[in-house]
Amino acid sequence: MLEIEIAARSEVGGRNHNEDDLRHGHNGPFWYAVLSDGAGGHKGGAIASDLVVRLTAHALQNAVQASPGELTQLVLQAHDAVVQQQEKQQRDRMHATLVALWIDTRREEALWTHVGDSRLYLLRHGRVLHVTQDDSVVQQMVAAGYLTPEEALNHPKKNQLLAAMGTEGGIEPNTTERAAPVEDGDAFLLCSDGWWEHFGPRDIEAHFAVAASPADWLQRMAEHIERHATPRQDNYSAIAVWVGDPAETTRLNSLWGDTVPGPLPPGAG
Repeated sequence: MLEIEIAARSEVGGRNHNEDDLRHGHNGPFWYAVLSDGAGGHKGGAIASDLVVRLTAHALQNAVQASPGELTQLVLQAHDAVVQQQEKQQRDRMHATLVALWIDTRREEALWTHVGDSRLYLLRHGRVLHVTQDDSVVQQMVAAGYLTPEEALNHPKKNQLLAAMGTEGGIEPNTTERAAPVEDGDAFLLCSDGWWEHFGPRDIEAHFAVAASPADWLQRMAEHIERHATPRQDNYSAIAVWVGDPAETTRLNSLWGDTVPGPLPPGAG
């Protein structure tokens, strides 16, 4: 059975309040992590992200097994709850992103899902093996070849989402089509855009290569954000999940630039 270690942190940045939310935990052999970035006037974003995280985490905490279909249904239920809260409190601009991870340590496999531009990174042998694709205008422009990833970071529409929890017209969660294998030494990073906008894949790998623990990994990245933050720095939040102990042998690729093995299953969001 795989061993899991998790750390999390959420910072207000240069804003007046924090509209990010996150939770993690486990139920026997099943581990989960959930993160959300809210948006909306009169602190509506904080209400939306709290609702999304609380409902999703509660469902995962009480689940005895999960499938891609079940994970998608949990996300849709949380979306409906945000819509209902908008109607109840007349907060029509309230919405949130979501990224959630589920790990079955007995089967050594994982599922994940996301809506919006909060991301999940999977590192294997010290290299970023997979990154979720944002539901955003600039992500579509990058995918079409109109922008480079570097140009996207400063594009005026970088915060314009194509999907979010609580938006009209429904959502289609980006859920893995089937479980992905998890190996000893793997690491996951779930983070809001206020966090990931400061790092390219090589930066994430570099901080990982010298980290002694998930908490140390997040601390090193948070210190980098603090050094490069703007006066209006967005809230920045992340959850780090380590599978086993990423010993030096699993990190050599991040130092020497070797390729990582094996693609993920199709539809790995």
